[in-house]
Amino acid sequence: MTGVRVVARDRRDDLGEGPLWSERDDAIYWTDILGHRINRLSLGTSAVESWRMPDYTGWVIERERGGFIAGIGREIVELDADGAIQGLLAPLEPDRADNRVNDAKADAAGRVWAGSMPITADKPTGAFYRLDLDGAATRVDDGYRIANGPAISGDGRTLLHTDSGLGIIYRFALDADGKLGERAEFIRFEPHWGKPDGMTFDATGGLWVACWGGGCVMRFTPDGQRDRIIELPASQISSCTFAGANLDRMFVTSAAVDVDEPLGGALFEVDPGCRGLPTHRYRG
Repeated sequence: MTGVRVVARDRRDDLGEGPLWSERDDAIYWTDILGHRINRLSLGTSAVESWRMPDYTGWVIERERGGFIAGIGREIVELDADGAIQGLLAPLEPDRADNRVNDAKADAAGRVWAGSMPITADKPTGAFYRLDLDGAATRVDDGYRIANGPAISGDGRTLLHTDSGLGIIYRFALDADGKLGERAEFIRFEPHWGKPDGMTFDATGGLWVACWGGGCVMRFTPDGQRDRIIELPASQISSCTFAGANLDRMFVTSAAVDVDEPLGGALFEVDPGCRGLPTHRYRG
């Protein structure tokens, strides 16, 4: 497809997710949830590296003081700069043995917002958590089948979160102290769009959403109207992020699980025609 580049590497992701732009490393990090991996693409050299993790690996986020934190299994763990686990930061769901982590984002205050879901993706036992700077994880919302794609507006006053199982993107007011307002439906996907998955805001307030089963990323205006589609050569598109020195490159993850597609599980680069927002780090 015109304007779509497949990142060259020697494997595909079973379930690619959570792409993260690291200005510090000039690299894209992303996970393979089912493959239990963290991947890194160097934008300077195009080299791709991969680290095996011990369990489902939902997300990785940079830490302000160095290294990373990651959602693995039902825990948030500390990683060094080379992806080695250094210890447990916070147990996330010791009371929900049938769940796993799924997706997360840091906000401008350095907190992390993370979702969970049942491994079977068929019952509303997933939840939404806030990880504070002291390492405490608080459950702030509940009842998700597939908690997905948190995205935080550029002014830090709006947080979006998705239940992919229901095909709904929810909107919350976000206070400076990290308190969420009431959950409100923002965008309900039409059946032929696929399901809303990972998402991110651009610099003008547009929302870019990966469409699982829809083979594309879609942009929505600040009032929730669909205004752009970038089609991709794989059906299970899982997340997207802006990257590069000017934040004008977009990288998109996908999945190979349950499909027979040559490019299922590939990492793609597309031209979004706009700029994104800076990546935030965990400050705890």
